[in-house]
Amino acid sequence: MALIEISHITKTYQMGDVNVHALGGVSLHISEGEMVAIMGPSGSGKSTLMNILGCLDQPSAGSYRLDGVDVSKLNDNQLADIRSSKVGFVFQQYMLLQRTSALRNVELPLLYSDKIDRTTRARSTLETVGMGERLHHKSNELSGGQQQRVAIARALVNEPRIIMADEPTGALDSKTGEEIMALFQQLNATQGITIILITHELEIARYAQRIITMRDGLLV
Repeated sequence: MALIEISHITKTYQMGDVNVHALGGVSLHISEGEMVAIMGPSGSGKSTLMNILGCLDQPSAGSYRLDGVDVSKLNDNQLADIRSSKVGFVFQQYMLLQRTSALRNVELPLLYSDKIDRTTRARSTLETVGMGERLHHKSNELSGGQQQRVAIARALVNEPRIIMADEPTGALDSKTGEEIMALFQQLNATQGITIILITHELEIARYAQRIITMRDGLLV
């Protein structure tokens, strides 16, 4: 059974008197342990699709089954539970608290979890991404690549089944971007985490095992 299964998903936004059709009936399957890239130009619908796959938004129509559960019909609290337990997010601009240490940034998702020793778990996860020697450095004392590693650790700390990475190398130079993509590949290969990359760069998409291309709200 597919970990992710969406069928005939549409998404329409109301912009004043105009309906904007962001997704026009998308169907796809993603198996557990896959590393998949969703790519396309701006306005293609890839970010809208990511928001739905990550349970940040709900479709206008169609069904979305995540690990066998139809999440397209869940309420906001149920979606929040799914996000906290099954999905980790990595963004282009890191989204870290800048005057807070790497360790405390990674601890934040654990505040409402049942994991007792937050510090030990956060420390271990930072070591996994190569930041074990920067635990107490504040975010604004770290390079862009180091900040993205902290952001990846924060996404990993709740042991999600899926990581959604939205343009994860967009703010990095080419060499650092390659290091970050190699880290995603390592996490996918060694821990079996399903990784979904959102990108407009073919060079980044090629790190994935499968590339899904979008244009005008449809799969190409």
